Amino acid sequence: MKTKAKMSPKKKIVIAVGAVVVVLTAALLFVSNYLVNYAIGRSGDGGDREVALEVEASPDSVEAIIETNRAQYSADIDAFAAAHPGENVTLTAADGLTLHGVRYANAETADTHRWAIVLHGYRGDHTGVLNLAMPYYEAGYQVIAPDLRACGDSDGDYVGMGWLDREDILRWIDFILADDPQAEIVVHGISMGAATTMMTAGEDTPENVKVFIEDCGYTSVWDEFSNELKTSFGLPAFPLMYTANWLCALKYGWNFREASALAQVAKCELPMLFIHGDADDYVPTWMVYPLYEAKPGEKERWLVPGAGHAY
Repeated sequence: MKTKAKMSPKKKIVIAVGAVVVVLTAALLFVSNYLVNYAIGRSGDGGDREVALEVEASPDSVEAIIETNRAQYSADIDAFAAAHPGENVTLTAADGLTLHGVRYANAETADTHRWAIVLHGYRGDHTGVLNLAMPYYEAGYQVIAPDLRACGDSDGDYVGMGWLDREDILRWIDFILADDPQAEIVVHGISMGAATTMMTAGEDTPENVKVFIEDCGYTSVWDEFSNELKTSFGLPAFPLMYTANWLCALKYGWNFREASALAQVAKCELPMLFIHGDADDYVPTWMVYPLYEAKPGEKERWLVPGAGHAY
C-alpha cells in the first residue's frame, strides 16, 4: 500500500504566496477597472466632489465678490437662454458616433464671419458653457456649443477627456467652414473643454482658426487623475494609476499619459490665452505654469486672484 508523500514546507510557502499574489492581482484589477469606469465611463461618478471654495464671511472678500458676480451673471445667462434657445445640430465623428451641438446664429453680424466654438467641462454639456456662448454672441459672433462625446446628447460610452475630443473639434471646424468658408474661428474651453482646446491646438488646423483660449485646463489626463486619486481617495499613483492606465488602453485604445495637453501646446503656433484661478484645487493652479512655458510663440497668461475652479 502506497503512502502519500508529504508536501515540503518550502512548497507550501510557494503555493501560499502564489495564492496571495493571485488574490491581490485580482483585487487590483477589480479596483482599477472600477476607477476607469468611475473616471471616464458615461455612468461613472467621477467629478461629483465639491470643488468650489466656501465664501468667506467678510462681504468684501475676493470669494464673496466672485460669488455675488456669479449670481448676477447666472441670471443674465438664464435670460439669454430663454431669448436664444439655439438650433440643434449634429455631425458624425470619425468613429461613427453622432455628436450633438447647439448653434447660436447671429443673423445681424453674419457678414463679419466671426465664429466661436465654446467647450464645456468634465461631464457637462452645452448648457454648462452658456457663460461663454452669451458674451461671444453679444459681441457679434456665430457660436457653436458642442456636447463632447459621452456628454449631453452626444453618443459615446466613455468620456474622451479632450484627447478623443480633439479630433471631434476638427470636425466641428469643418462643419463651420462648410457653412462659412470665410469664417475666422476662436476655440475657447473650460476645464476638460480647456484641455480639449489645448489638445486641438496641437493638431493641423485650417488657417481659419485664429486663436485658442483655455480656462483651467490640465497638463495631462495622467496628472489630473493622479491628483484626483490623491485628493478624493487619499491614494498614491502607484499602483492603481498604472493598472488603470493599462486597462484604459486595453479597453478603449488610448492611455492617460498620451493624452497630454502639455505635449500638444508645444506644437501650437497660433496665439493662446491661458486662464487659471490661483485657488483652484480641482485642476491645481501649478499646471498652468508648465503649459504656458511649453507654448511657443504668441501667448498670454491671466491668473485670477482668489478664484477656484472654473470661476
